[in-house]
Amino acid sequence: MKKIIFNSIILLAVTLGWLGCKKENYPGGTVSSYLPIYDLRNLYKGVDLTLNADNMFGSTSVEGIVISDHSGHNLPSGLLVIEQYRRLGLVRGISIPIGAAAAEYAPGDSVQINIAGSVLKRLDGILQITGVSSSAITKIATGRPIPKNRVASSKIKENPNDYESTFVAIVKASFDPAVESTATYAGDKPINDGFDNITLHTEATATFANAGNLNFNAVYYGIVFNKQDVNGKLTPEHRIRTLKDVKALSSVPEVAPVIITGYMADVKGGDGNYEYMQFKATKFIDFSVTPYSVVVTNNAGATNPTGFPTLGWATGSRATTGNSRTFKFNLTSGTVNKGEFFYVGGAGKMINGSGSTSMSSSKWIRAFDYTKSDGDGFGLKTTGLFANSGNASGFAIFEGTEIDVNTDPVDVVFIGSGGSLYNAETGLGYRVANTDLYDKVDVLSDNLKPTPFYLSGTNTMNFIYTEADKGYFNKLGGIYDVALGKWMKARRQVAIELTKTSALSEIEGVFPGSSEENPEGYPSTVIK
Repeated sequence: MKKIIFNSIILLAVTLGWLGCKKENYPGGTVSSYLPIYDLRNLYKGVDLTLNADNMFGSTSVEGIVISDHSGHNLPSGLLVIEQYRRLGLVRGISIPIGAAAAEYAPGDSVQINIAGSVLKRLDGILQITGVSSSAITKIATGRPIPKNRVASSKIKENPNDYESTFVAIVKASFDPAVESTATYAGDKPINDGFDNITLHTEATATFANAGNLNFNAVYYGIVFNKQDVNGKLTPEHRIRTLKDVKALSSVPEVAPVIITGYMADVKGGDGNYEYMQFKATKFIDFSVTPYSVVVTNNAGATNPTGFPTLGWATGSRATTGNSRTFKFNLTSGTVNKGEFFYVGGAGKMINGSGSTSMSSSKWIRAFDYTKSDGDGFGLKTTGLFANSGNASGFAIFEGTEIDVNTDPVDVVFIGSGGSLYNAETGLGYRVANTDLYDKVDVLSDNLKPTPFYLSGTNTMNFIYTEADKGYFNKLGGIYDVALGKWMKARRQVAIELTKTSALSEIEGVFPGSSEENPEGYPSTVIK
């Protein structure tokens, strides 16, 4: 069995930056007085370094935007923290101990600092420029914007030095384990953003240390600092500056009753009647009592209607023949237990197209020959549910069977991004759910601006196309916590090239050596 692991589909942390002035040493030119913080940090090789023009490539100073705010008394005392985006568009920061004077600077102040003769050293785990006097600092502007730099906790833990002394947003984070209703901010508390846990540290002397009513799900803005053990290993912690750095997103869990765990969009040979979708229930469901529906969207050039989907997932078709933009399956009978796989798709019920291993013994909640029958409510009979043309396709599961332009899904995934999918001017598009991949609001905007559609706001994540006609089953592996109603490990795409004799365990099992602790390649979503 061959497998290919794709890592491009998660909400990966992207460091935001602006291209700024570059320090170039042209023949006959003048070297800039200001050394980029990126280059300054790279000068440190584990031993104290006295800074001068020779080892700073002719420069004598640094400049940056202040991100420290000592009004909440939660930052290391006396540290002025600045960050900058001059080098390679990367955000880098540095801390400068200047004592009580650090409190005189506010976030957004632009400063220039003469550091010639100072010492670059790591103190208390934090790389610092020591020996800088207040008189060496010049404030040149105030109120400069500080970009909202969304970074996954896993990226910070993988590269703690890169993110140290920078202002980052830990997004959609909740406490793991969940905190008691009487809990306060004081101390060290792990928060999880769907990528990993990182420590939220609050000093006992912080003005908000004893504040309660901790948010169930929130954005935590703050500054990353490191601790260092005896072996030199850096461990990051996240510190909010004041309670204004916390933006509540939800106060109660939003639990998805069903999650998408895989799909077969292109079998070996003809696709008709053999495509299928794999799901997992997070609770017991009797579909005769609580019906659901699954809708597939195919945006290949041959589908109709063309243009943007006027009714979103309910667009269906505007013709009497040909492939529809969307096709619906109603789930109105059968039961499924918590943690159990179930399937929706063609009546062939085979793992990899005609002549392959039968899956008829698996739990099929809805299956019919869609090459001969129209969809349940909308969608014309079709030779293929999914696009294999390069344009996007995808599918979503909904509570209930009445779907219209305003109906939000329970879970949704997309493969690719091509085609007419979203029109920002008219608000036409495919609605998303709050998942590991998508958000119904812009979590970094000041007023939580609505972003209800795929390709609106930051909802651009998608799974990638695999090679056509190879019979790849796409497993989507992650860890979903029902108690918290969130993905503790975001889904990743694992494409497995099946044969005609592949066993069911290949699409429902785990690979040898994979586990929650070592998730590389583990494809079967774990429900906690």
